[in-house]
Amino acid sequence: MSEERFHGLLAAAKDGDEHAWKVLFDALAPVVLGYLRANGAPDAEDVLGETFLQVARDIATFDGDEAGFRSWVFTIAHHRLIDARRHSARRPVELSPEPPEPEEPADDAANEALARIGTARVRLILGELSEDQRAVLLLRFVADMSVEDVARAVGKRPGAVKALQRRGLAAVKRLLTRRGVSP
Repeated sequence: MSEERFHGLLAAAKDGDEHAWKVLFDALAPVVLGYLRANGAPDAEDVLGETFLQVARDIATFDGDEAGFRSWVFTIAHHRLIDARRHSARRPVELSPEPPEPEEPADDAANEALARIGTARVRLILGELSEDQRAVLLLRFVADMSVEDVARAVGKRPGAVKALQRRGLAAVKRLLTRRGVSP
């Protein structure tokens, strides 16, 4: 971009011209976003937004050429990156590897298969599960308890309960298939 064009866009942006802002944003946003992502920004798009909000607030104080403007924007981006890291360190987000439990238990293939076979078969199949798997499945499907309640009841973490449930249901499916019951 020529020096004359840049100074014209800068002056227009300082006056609030949307087109000038769009041109400046479109020129810098992709590389700033790449910088933020490469540096492991907790949420790079949010940090990019915060960066350009700061640029918009302070653009009236900027005086310089295109290289200076680019450097100024990257300096702001770096400071917003540090702020975002500090914020995420103070308030870490716990991500769940699985979606939250539905409000009402949904019917699934395992429940339908268990309903189709007799109590004796159910006891036989449950007897082949580990003690923990059996306890989790019974508390989840017979007692209709939430994962959190089951975790408190069996003294395990919710993630461990979900893993036990998943493995237990997979084992039930294998056992039913071996016995000729199709879920």
